[in-house]
Amino acid sequence: MLLSLTLPPQNLGFFETRRASFKLRKSPLNPCAPRFFNSASVSVSNTTLTRKHLSNLDKLLPVKSEPVPVFPPRSDPNPISNEEAKTRGILEALNLPRFWKESKAAEEVSPRHLNRLRRLLSKSAEYSPRNILGSKWRQYHGSDNWAGLLDPLDENLRREMVRYGEFIQAAYHCFHNDPATSADHAPADRHVALPDRSYKVTKNLYATASVGLPKWVDTVAPDLSWMTQRSSCIGYVAVCDDRREIERMGRRDIVIALRGTATCLEWAENMRDLLVQMPGQDDKAPSQAKVECGFLSLFKTSGPHMPSLSESVVKEVQRLVELYKGETLSITVTGHSLGAAMALLVADELSTSVPDTPPVAVFSFGGPRVGNRGFATRLESQNVKVLRIVNSQDVITKVPGMFVSEGLDKKLRESSACSVLNILDNNMPWAYTHVGTELKLDTKMSPFLKPDADVACCHDLEAYLHLVDGFMASNCPFRPDSKRSLVKLLDEQKSNMKRLYTNKVNALSFKPRKELLRMPSVLPSPSSS
Repeated sequence: MLLSLTLPPQNLGFFETRRASFKLRKSPLNPCAPRFFNSASVSVSNTTLTRKHLSNLDKLLPVKSEPVPVFPPRSDPNPISNEEAKTRGILEALNLPRFWKESKAAEEVSPRHLNRLRRLLSKSAEYSPRNILGSKWRQYHGSDNWAGLLDPLDENLRREMVRYGEFIQAAYHCFHNDPATSADHAPADRHVALPDRSYKVTKNLYATASVGLPKWVDTVAPDLSWMTQRSSCIGYVAVCDDRREIERMGRRDIVIALRGTATCLEWAENMRDLLVQMPGQDDKAPSQAKVECGFLSLFKTSGPHMPSLSESVVKEVQRLVELYKGETLSITVTGHSLGAAMALLVADELSTSVPDTPPVAVFSFGGPRVGNRGFATRLESQNVKVLRIVNSQDVITKVPGMFVSEGLDKKLRESSACSVLNILDNNMPWAYTHVGTELKLDTKMSPFLKPDADVACCHDLEAYLHLVDGFMASNCPFRPDSKRSLVKLLDEQKSNMKRLYTNKVNALSFKPRKELLRMPSVLPSPSSS
C-alpha cells in the first residue's frame, strides 16, 4: 500500500542533501532501476524511515531509466575526400622556398593560388546547379547574335559553351578508342561516352576523303593502316532525352558534334584550299557562295558502304524532327578545328534541306575560314547563327585566305570598295572570310599557361575550354573562381604550363589516373544527381 505523504518545508533541504547518496536495489517490479532516485513525493524524518519509504516506492513504482543522450558527430560544412585530404597534407608540408627564393615565393605563391591549384587538381569540383533557361533559350541559342552576352560573358552562356565543347571531346574519344573502319562492309554502331547523360546518341557520323594513298603504304606500316583509310568516324548526332533537362533548357535540343583533323587523308584535304562553288547555285548570280575544296570534299564524298556526311546528317535530323513533331526543338552544331569547318557546312545543308527546320546555331572552337563572303551571306540569309570561339594566338583561325585581319576585311566591305570585293570573291581563289559572331580569348589571360605557349597548345580544345571557363570580360583578369580541372591540361600541355605550377605539381609527384583524363566534366546531368 502506498501512503500519500507530504514533505514538510523544514525537511526539504535535508532530503535534497541526502537523496543523491542512496542507491536503489533492483526488484521484480523495477528491473531497470536508475542509479539515483529522482522523486520528490516522500516525507522522511530520519535515515531509516527514508530508506524504508524509498524501498516501498521502488517496489510499487517502476521507474524507467533515462536514456543516455547520443549526440551526432559534428558535420564538417566543407567535407573533403580522402584524395583531397592527402593532397592538402602534401601541399601544407611543401617547402616552397625549395623551388623559389623566399621573397618571390611569398609574392607569387599566395594561399589563393594554393587553394585554386588544390581544387583544380582534384578529380571533380562542386558546381552550382545549372540555371533554368526557359523563355530565354533563344537568346542563348543566338537569336540576336548573342548581343549583350559576350563581353562580359554571361555565366549561363559560359556553361552552355563548355557543355558543347565537352560533346566534341566525346567525338574525339570515340574515334581514338577505335580509329579503324573497314572498306568491305558498313560500320557497326559505335559507343560514345557522352559527358551529359541526359542526351542519347542516335547516329554515328563518318567523313570520307576523295583522295587516297597507294595500297603499298598499308603493307609497309600495317599498324598505321587506319591513318590511310578514306572513311573515318568524325562525330555523332545526339538528342536530349531527359524530361527535366528539356524543361530546364526550354526545348528539346539536337546536338551534332564533330571532331578535328585526325588522319593523314584529312590533313591532305585541309591542304586543298582553293575556293570552289557550292553545288546547286545559279551560275549567273552576282555573288557566288564558295567554300574550300577539301572541306567540301570531306562533306560530300561517300564511301563504298556508307553515305556521305552530308547525306547522313540530313537524313538523321529529318527523322528526329518528324519523331518529335509538335515539340519545341533546336539544332546545335558544334565542332573543333576541322570539325568547326564541317559544322558550318552541316548547318548550311540542314537549313536548306530539312523542311520546317528548327533554329540552327553553330558553336565552333578554333575554326579556320571556310568560304567567301557569298557563303557567309548565304548562312546569314538562312538565319543560321554562328558563335566562333577564337584564341587570338591560334594561327589555325587565321587561315586559309588572303585577309589576315578580319577587322580590315569588314572595313573594306563596308566601304565603297564593296562592289570591287564582290568581284574579287567570285574570281579570286583565296578570298576567304569568317562567318558569324566572334568571342575572342587569349592564352595570355590564363595564370597557368605560358604567354608564349606553342601552336599546339593555343589550338588545343582543352585549352580552349580552360580559357572559356576563366573568361569574364575583355578588360578583366582570369576568373578567380574558375573550377575546370587542370588534370588533362597538365597531362597534355605540361611544357606550356608556367613553371610556378609545373614545379608544384612535380613536388606533389602528381600522376593523373587514366580515368581522370577521360573527360573532366563540369556539368553533371540532372539524371545523375
